[in-house]
Amino acid sequence: MPDMTISYSGQQVMGYLSEPDEEFFPRPLAGMIVIQEWWGLTPDIKEVADRYATEGYLAFAPDLYHGTAATEPDEARKLMMALERDLAAKEIDTAIAWLKAERGVKKVGCVGYCLGGGLTLATAIRPTSNVDAVHVYYGGGMPTNDQIATIKVPVLGSYGADDEGIPKADVDRLRDTLAKAGVPHDITLYEGAPHSFFNEGRPAYREEQAMHSWLKSTEWFAKYLQ
Repeated sequence: MPDMTISYSGQQVMGYLSEPDEEFFPRPLAGMIVIQEWWGLTPDIKEVADRYATEGYLAFAPDLYHGTAATEPDEARKLMMALERDLAAKEIDTAIAWLKAERGVKKVGCVGYCLGGGLTLATAIRPTSNVDAVHVYYGGGMPTNDQIATIKVPVLGSYGADDEGIPKADVDRLRDTLAKAGVPHDITLYEGAPHSFFNEGRPAYREEQAMHSWLKSTEWFAKYLQ
């Protein structure tokens, strides 16, 4: 399960690749892009990629900070603010294209957390991504209704009711706009869950809500990617 740099169509992308066990999955069921929190490509994100690999997905987590990671919130905030969003989008799109063209998977999903949640929703909006289904975990900076209405792929969303950075009204607006646009969706607001409730290494971790969202994720991607 190595750190590596992929190259496709003139673009290089650093990241972490996790492959399913060939004994159980002679061919991956599909591809999966796992997008980091604002901390960077940390061990917990690699572990998430490994979890998807055990489910049969060829999982790639792009390193959007290019080798840098943070341990303190102020440092993470600076890295997030310095992130070139256009470049990040290009790297995510490249990773999806590489999984399909070079590794032979027919469909690719995308899941992201915090910063990565916002980038995952942006990936669903962006027609150049060619993503097939997404799971957004507490992604802030909610897009406009007009942007959300352009989405053509299924959207699963997991948010915390106690997340002080993402108003319930934004989560409701996402759900309502997807419904009006006829987009397959399932948006859950977890009671008692703060921001980053899925991250086992953080005080915000909530085991019950994290496990529930994980089971929903595996069911969602099984339905729309396999």
